[in-house]
Amino acid sequence: MKVLILGSGGREHAIAWKLSQSSDRPTIHTAPGNPGTLIDGRNLPLPDLSPATFLAAAEIVQADLTVVGPEAPLVAGVVDLFQSHRRAIIGPTAAAARIEGSKVFCKSFLDRHNIPTARAGKYASRQEAALHLSFLGFPIVLKTDGLAAGKGVIIAANLNEATAALDSLPEAPLLLEEFLTGEEVSFIVYVQNGKAIPLEATQDHKTIFDGDTGPNTGGMGAYCDGRILTAQQTSVIMDTIIEPTVSGMSTDGAPYSGFLYAGLMMTSDGPKVLEYNARLGDPETQALLHRMDSDLLATLLDGATPVWKPAPSVCVVLAAHGYPGAIRTGDVITGLDHASCQVFHAGTVLRDGAVATSGGRVLGVTHSGPGLQQAIDNAYREVAKINFAGMQKRMDIGAKGLKRW
Repeated sequence: MKVLILGSGGREHAIAWKLSQSSDRPTIHTAPGNPGTLIDGRNLPLPDLSPATFLAAAEIVQADLTVVGPEAPLVAGVVDLFQSHRRAIIGPTAAAARIEGSKVFCKSFLDRHNIPTARAGKYASRQEAALHLSFLGFPIVLKTDGLAAGKGVIIAANLNEATAALDSLPEAPLLLEEFLTGEEVSFIVYVQNGKAIPLEATQDHKTIFDGDTGPNTGGMGAYCDGRILTAQQTSVIMDTIIEPTVSGMSTDGAPYSGFLYAGLMMTSDGPKVLEYNARLGDPETQALLHRMDSDLLATLLDGATPVWKPAPSVCVVLAAHGYPGAIRTGDVITGLDHASCQVFHAGTVLRDGAVATSGGRVLGVTHSGPGLQQAIDNAYREVAKINFAGMQKRMDIGAKGLKRW
């Protein structure tokens, strides 16, 4: 069997790594891929990242199944194009992917279907939003419509911060949203034929610095632990959020298929939706698939219920100089040969026989342990072996989960 993975980041490397372990022994192609995906399969260099180019790649390798990693191709309609050519592909159509592609659409959908979420106001321009900055009190959350690589959200503590944040956002539809308190959880399901199969909960670490400080990033690390949610909490999430979302999308004429990521806040009033993503998370996927003890391909093809290892897993992201702002690329990475754990490549490139940085989030150092503290210690022991100029990392990935032990 031939499987094509679309994308070039750490999530795609994790998918390739896990699918390569399938009992069906699939041939793995990643387009365009990175140096890490070469370890588990073959890469296909591409002239661009358009849906038409991805379809051409699938036809070149005669892919039996295509798995879409990032959000941009989904929003651009890559699934619609593949389906029109009768090619099997995992992911939502462009109409369904609006649940991530437009924050305004998502908020309207949640409100229309009575799915728990923060109160918000929707505004057509920065000028209109500026007139309502104080209506929900402070702190307040500002969100710009459209894709923003995980960085389209700003939390402002007061009016001055909110005004400055508003000026920094693009002139597009905007949301001013109530600030929710509680613990944030990433809850991902796989939707096939209208049935949502829950995966294990994970917890992302969004900001660049320890203690959840500094600007938001695409994610500086994640951990996956069976104690993040209780069975009762999982049941409530499925009953009040996931199932109404899947049925609501169908009712609205955009049936959902593929991975659906719910960013949740576990408030004192119960779980509420912060955002939806139309794909697997990054870096949540790295920690999630590291814990999966069953065949990912069997779940994708047949909806087989996943099985999980009891040992928690931790993924620590190593980021480039300047991230999440203007990044520097081309720094040579050392120590990869000494790492004795799974290191997922994200923003890397091969130059003159060496691995160098090529993106904001460079590597995802991923390890496990019999308990969360051991998993954290194991991951950071391996992190210490790797270096490149300007390397950034958080030193508290997984620390919030220790209170459960």
